Amino acid sequence: MTRLSNLGNELHTGERSFPFVQRRRTWLTAAAVLVLLSVLLVAFKGINAGIEFTGGSQFTVTGTQNLEEQPAHDVVAEVGTGQVARVSTVGSTSVRVQTEELSPEQTDAVRQGLAEAYEVPEADVASTFIGPSWGQDITRQALVGLIVFIVLVTIVLSIYFRSWQMAGAALVSLINDLVLTVGVYALIGWEVTPATVIGLLTILGYSLYDTVVVFDKVRENTQHLDEQHERTYAELSNLAVNQTLVRSINTSLTSLLPVGSILFVGALLLGAGTLRDIALALFVGMFVSTVSSVFVATPLQVVLQERSEGIRQHTSDVLERRRRRTGSDAVAVAAVAAEESTVAGTHRGQAAQPKRRKGRR
Repeated sequence: MTRLSNLGNELHTGERSFPFVQRRRTWLTAAAVLVLLSVLLVAFKGINAGIEFTGGSQFTVTGTQNLEEQPAHDVVAEVGTGQVARVSTVGSTSVRVQTEELSPEQTDAVRQGLAEAYEVPEADVASTFIGPSWGQDITRQALVGLIVFIVLVTIVLSIYFRSWQMAGAALVSLINDLVLTVGVYALIGWEVTPATVIGLLTILGYSLYDTVVVFDKVRENTQHLDEQHERTYAELSNLAVNQTLVRSINTSLTSLLPVGSILFVGALLLGAGTLRDIALALFVGMFVSTVSSVFVATPLQVVLQERSEGIRQHTSDVLERRRRRTGSDAVAVAAVAAEESTVAGTHRGQAAQPKRRKGRR
C-alpha cells in the first residue's frame, strides 16, 4: 500500500512518468485492430441471441435431481422438430430448454417427454412461447436510447470542455468499449439477453466517467498552455494521465471485484442466467473502459488537438527552445571541462617544478 502511495506521489509530481501519449500511435493502432477483430467476430461467428430476440418456445423443468443436458436434446430430437435445442441449468434443481417455435402438438409432446426424462410430474414442466416482435421492440428501443444518449453526451461534453476534440475522443472511446464488449460475447458464445443489453447500457456511464476524470485533469494542466514553454501539449496531457492513473486503478478494482464475484457466483455456482449475463457485460465493459481512457481517449484527443495551428506552433516553439537550451548546456559543459583541464595542468606543472630545481643543485 505504501509503494502504491509513493508511486502515486511520483506520478503526480512528474518524477516518474509512463509514456502513454508519447506512444499514441502504437496504442491507437492496437485499439483499431481489436475493434476490427470484434467486428469480424460478430459478422462471421455471429451473436448468440437469446429467445427474447429470436422468438420461440421455452420449457423449464423444476424440481429435478438430474441436470444433464442430453435427455433434453434426445426429447426434442424424438419429437421430430428437426432443430437443436439450447439447454442450460438454472440453479441446482431446474433445467431450461429453448427451441424454435413449436406447434401446440409438438409443445405437448416435448412437455411429456421432458417430464419422463427428468422424472418429474408434468405440472413441473412449464412451457411458454415468446414472439420475435417482443425482441425486436427491445432492440429498437435500445438503439433509440443509445442514439439519444450519444447525442446528449456530445452536446454536454462539448459545452463542458469547450472542445469538440475532447468530446469526439470520448465518444470514440465509448464506441470502442461497446464494440469490444460485444466482441467478447461473440467470442465466448454466451447468450445475449435483455439483461445483457442492460449491462451494455450501464457501462456507457462508467466509460464516460473514467474518461471525463482524465480529460478534466488534461484541461487543468493545459489551461495556461501559452504562458509556459517547458512542456508541450502532449507532455502535459501525458502528465494528466499519470496523475490520475492510481485513481483509475483504485476505482476499477473496487468496481471489478464485486462484479467479478457476482459473475463467479452467477456463472459457476448458481447457474443463474440473468446474473451471469449482466455481470459479464459489466465486468468486461468496466475493464475495457478503464484501459481505453488511458490508451485510447487521451492519446486520440492529443492527435486531434495537434491538428490545430496554435498547438503545433506551441509544440514547435517548446522543442526549439529545448534544443537551444540543450546546445547551450553542452557548450557550457565543454567550457567547464576545458577550464578544469587547464587548471589541472597548471597544478601538475607547479608540482613538478620544485623537483627540477632540486636536481640542478
